[in-house]
Amino acid sequence: MTALRSFVAVADHGGVTRAAGLLNFTQSAVSMQLKRLEETLDVALFDRTNRRIALTPSGEQLLGYARRIVELNDEAMSRLTSRVFEGEVTIGVPHDIVYPVIPRVLQRFNAEFPRMKVHLVSSYTSGLKADFGRGEIDVILTTESNPDPEAEVLDERPLCWIGAPSGNAWRQRPIRYASAKTCIFRAGAIRALEAAGIDWESAVETQQDRTVEATISADLAIGAMIEGTEPLQLERIHHNGDLPELGSQKICLYHQDRGAGEVVERLTEILRNAYTGIDGNILPLTDSRRLRG
Repeated sequence: MTALRSFVAVADHGGVTRAAGLLNFTQSAVSMQLKRLEETLDVALFDRTNRRIALTPSGEQLLGYARRIVELNDEAMSRLTSRVFEGEVTIGVPHDIVYPVIPRVLQRFNAEFPRMKVHLVSSYTSGLKADFGRGEIDVILTTESNPDPEAEVLDERPLCWIGAPSGNAWRQRPIRYASAKTCIFRAGAIRALEAAGIDWESAVETQQDRTVEATISADLAIGAMIEGTEPLQLERIHHNGDLPELGSQKICLYHQDRGAGEVVERLTEILRNAYTGIDGNILPLTDSRRLRG
């Protein structure tokens, strides 16, 4: 299992150094595991002729099996050797990054802790941080550009302008901008427009993402989302520099012990693995267009 786990980590991260850090092994230990696996199978799994390690056809064939074997092993070990945990854990996630990662994370967590109830809170980052500060949530994810010192950054993605497919709202002046009042992207997007000397006006007064999406998809306004999170009825605006850049947003993890310490530790580990790509069965944010910003 250690050899297969090492193989998956190296394949996913393109090298021994990164994999060793993630697995908390030395580089020589990871290299030894790879060598042992290749000797056992009597095939070359990696093409080492280039600077970046690449999979051979045999390696590509093994990778899918290896991921499934590691996943099944972890689930079996957890069910057969762990204490029985009962209770409830609360996780808060912004609307824009619920799909596709969170359902698979919760599915994995439920397989390991079938008697633990999970309460999912979906809100805006500002609201989630307020609830977390009051001690009402065990784990939260946030989208923010300047996270607090205790935050763990899981991923960072650029923001982009989004509009209706083949829409023209972004060419109009003043630009009509649509977002929920509490959207954390709103202030930065408006500042960017004003700094670029672009007149704008608010297109909606709402707290609902669906209302914002309906307005934008009707080509009545534009909005801002994390790149790769736009829903299928919207698309990224290719403005060729006519709109200002929006910077980037970090996806951050906060957690605290409210009496379910070991369970929370495992939940944060599953989340961390999902966003860093260690868990190949959970589609990371950067590989999906099914998320809402």
